[in-house]
Amino acid sequence: MISRKIKGIFAAGYIIAVLFATDAVFAQQAKDSLYHFTSSGNPVIRHKYTADPAAMVEGDTLWLFTGHDYAGGQNGYKMKDWCVFSTTDMQHWTEYPTPLKITDFKWDKTGDAYAAQAIKRNGKYYWYISTNGSGIGVAVADRPQGPYHDAIGKPLLTNADCFASTHYWTCIDPAVMIDKTGQAWLFWGNGVCYYAKLKNNMIEIDGKVGKIDFPGFKFEEAPWIHEYKGKYYLSYASGLPEKTAYAMADRPEGPYRYKGILNELAGNCGTNHQAIVAFKGKWYFIYHNGGIERDGGSFSRSVCIDRLYYNPDGSMKRVVMTSEGVKPAK
Repeated sequence: MISRKIKGIFAAGYIIAVLFATDAVFAQQAKDSLYHFTSSGNPVIRHKYTADPAAMVEGDTLWLFTGHDYAGGQNGYKMKDWCVFSTTDMQHWTEYPTPLKITDFKWDKTGDAYAAQAIKRNGKYYWYISTNGSGIGVAVADRPQGPYHDAIGKPLLTNADCFASTHYWTCIDPAVMIDKTGQAWLFWGNGVCYYAKLKNNMIEIDGKVGKIDFPGFKFEEAPWIHEYKGKYYLSYASGLPEKTAYAMADRPEGPYRYKGILNELAGNCGTNHQAIVAFKGKWYFIYHNGGIERDGGSFSRSVCIDRLYYNPDGSMKRVVMTSEGVKPAK
């Protein structure tokens, strides 16, 4: 029979081994920096302030890319980095380590990490970002969660490309899509909606910059373009405070036909910025508001998600913003 003293030594050794193993697990978790959370309605993300959502679906996963507002109660935009999240059911989410910061773009002179959108092509992920006057850049990564790095070391577009504008914050809010022929397009702008083709390498503009114009077009910013049943839908922020309006066309460059308001004023927030995606057979409208109590507002925004529906003629029904949010996707 082993003495109590020897048993105590073995027990102490086991406890120390367990503690070392536990420390190793915690160290790995800290290194991975993954944060898992469950949404309970809108806003979806409540542990930080997020804005200007963009989304991409790959397989059974929806990837959500957002801007990052400073803590609540701000009196102006304070955004220094971008965030990335993923979900497979619209309820359980994972946040990844900060994938991209404004300081990763050495050419930027503003220090402001404005709206952005990512897309996959040629086995790489390209994230188009905007600044408050230095232009639009593009970052690249091998995985949707990053980390990303500046792909070209200079702006992809600057105010000089915005030929119909005079104010310095016009070169913002890039939106990227690949049409049914395989051609990639970039849309952007404040006050004027610009567009251009992208070369297959996704880091060069192909040809001249154009602009969108049509009767009833009251464009503020935040363009988003998507395709549904052979038609192209250009949604955008309209007016100030902003509502979301949209138009339809047979081709990405138009001509577009104005179809009306898609989303009303977002609660407690002067801006309105949307992403529209299909995921597991359903369409979703992703946007931001100032809905986190009590410090949410126009400069401390929060991402929300509600369902999007189409009419039989292909037009979109007006979005109903809810506190309950969306049901889990199966």
